[in-house]
Amino acid sequence: MLTVSVKWQKEVFPNVEIDTSQPPYVFKCQLYDLTGVPPERQKIMVKGGLLKDDSDWKTLGVKQGQKLMMMGTADEIVKAPEKGPVFMEDLPEEEQVVALGHSAGLFNLGNTCYMNSTVQCLHSVPELKSALVKYSQSGRSNDVDQSSHMLTVATSDLFNDLDKSVKPVAPMQFWMLLRKKYPQFGQLHNGSFMQQDAEECWTQLLYTLSQSLGSSTISENPDTVKALFGIDIVSRIHCQESGEESSEAESIYSLKCHISQEVNHLLEGLKHGLKSELEKASPSLGRSAIYVKESRINGLPRYLTIQFVRFFWKRESNQKAKILRKVDYPLELDIYDLCSDDLRKKLEAPRKKLRDEEGKKLGLKASEKSSSSKDNDVKMMDAEGSTSNGSGESSIATSQDGVTADADKDTHLTGVYDLVAVLTHKGRSADSGHYVAWVKQENGKWIEYDDDNPIPQREEDITKLSGGGDWHMAYICMYKARGFSM
Repeated sequence: MLTVSVKWQKEVFPNVEIDTSQPPYVFKCQLYDLTGVPPERQKIMVKGGLLKDDSDWKTLGVKQGQKLMMMGTADEIVKAPEKGPVFMEDLPEEEQVVALGHSAGLFNLGNTCYMNSTVQCLHSVPELKSALVKYSQSGRSNDVDQSSHMLTVATSDLFNDLDKSVKPVAPMQFWMLLRKKYPQFGQLHNGSFMQQDAEECWTQLLYTLSQSLGSSTISENPDTVKALFGIDIVSRIHCQESGEESSEAESIYSLKCHISQEVNHLLEGLKHGLKSELEKASPSLGRSAIYVKESRINGLPRYLTIQFVRFFWKRESNQKAKILRKVDYPLELDIYDLCSDDLRKKLEAPRKKLRDEEGKKLGLKASEKSSSSKDNDVKMMDAEGSTSNGSGESSIATSQDGVTADADKDTHLTGVYDLVAVLTHKGRSADSGHYVAWVKQENGKWIEYDDDNPIPQREEDITKLSGGGDWHMAYICMYKARGFSM
C-alpha cells in the first residue's frame, strides 16, 4: 500500500492510498470520488507516459509520497436557473434519483460483477434497507465480531449511496471488507482478482447480515433476515428396505431448482429439489441402506429466493461446468403444491378470501368494458400494501404460523409470489463469464444493472432469460409474496 498526493487543476489531494495489488482502474475510481472526473477522462502522468487502466504498478516505479499530476474535466454540475421551468438536471441529486425511477449502477473493480449483481438484487428489498439503517444507528453488539459488524455497516452505507446517486458508485469500502471477512473473494490469478460465484457471495453476505441484525439491541425483531428470507422445511426420511422412518425440521434461505432432462419448468425443478436419496447406516439392518428424503415447505418467507442448480464439478477440466438447458420460470409463482398439509390448511382461507375480493374488483372492471369475463385468473395484492408504517418502511416479524407476514399479524401470505429480481450468468463456468442483475423498481419498471450501466427493459423480456444457449440465463430468482389483509 502506497500513499501519494495528486494535483488536479488548483487542488492538491494529499494521502491518497494506492493498493498496488489492484489494477490502476481502481485507483482511478478513488480519484473519481475525490474530483468528479470519470476514469475514462483521467490523464495521470507516470514514468513512461500516461497511466493505463491495466498497467502493472511494479513497472511504473511509483514511490511512497510521490506527487502525481492528473488532467481531466469533471462532470459539469448544472446550476438551476432563477426563473423558468425546472429540468431534471437542475434538481438535487436525491430528487434526480426519484425522477429517474431507478438507483445507480456499480463500477466493476476487476471481475466484481458477481458482487455488483448480488448487491443490486438485495438492495431492492426495502425492509432489509430499513433494518440496516437501524443497525448502523445502534452500534456494534458484543455478540458480533468486528469484521461482520464492519461489513454490515458497509452494506448499509452502500445501499444509501445507491439510493442517493445518479452517477455510478464505486463500492471500494464494501469490496475491501467483503474480502477481509471472506478471503476467498480476494483470490488472485496472474496478479488480477478472479471471478467468483455470485451464489456464494449472496449466501455469505446474507449469513453475515443475519448474524449482525440478529444481535442488534435496537432491532424490533432479532430474526429480521429469517423473517424476510427464511423458509421453514419439514422432511420425512424413510427406508423402504427396513421400514424405518423419521422426520426433521430446518430453516433454509433458498430453494434449489434441480435441472435434468425431465425438467422444463421451474416448479418441476423445485419438486426434484425437495426429494432426494441418501445412504446412511440402518440400525435395524446393521449396515448401510438407501433412505428417501421427501421435504415440504412449512413456513413462507416474505421474499422467496430460488437458485437454479446450473453448475457441477467437472473432473476433466477441474472446474464448475454449466448446464445450459432451458428452464422456464413465471412472473407469478404459486408454490401451494410444494407446501405441507398443515400449511395448505392455513393458506386456504387467505387464498379464498383474496380471490373473492379481487374477483369482485375484476368483475366490476369487466362489466364496464364488456359483458364477458376473459378468464378466472385473479391478480392478488402485494403483501407490502398493508404493511407500510407511513414512512416507506415495513414492519417485520417472524411468522409463527407460516402465513402471517407482519408484526400486526393482519396480513396473511397466500403462497403466491411475484418476480422482483433475477441474477443471470453468461458463460460456461461459474468462476468466469459475466453476471448481471435485472431488478423490478417500485414504479413497476424493470432495470438491467450491467455493472455501472442501468438499462431499462420490458417485463415480457425478463422471462426470456431461461437458458438454452450462451446468452444470459437465470441463476438466482427472487420473488416477493402477495398477501391479504384479514
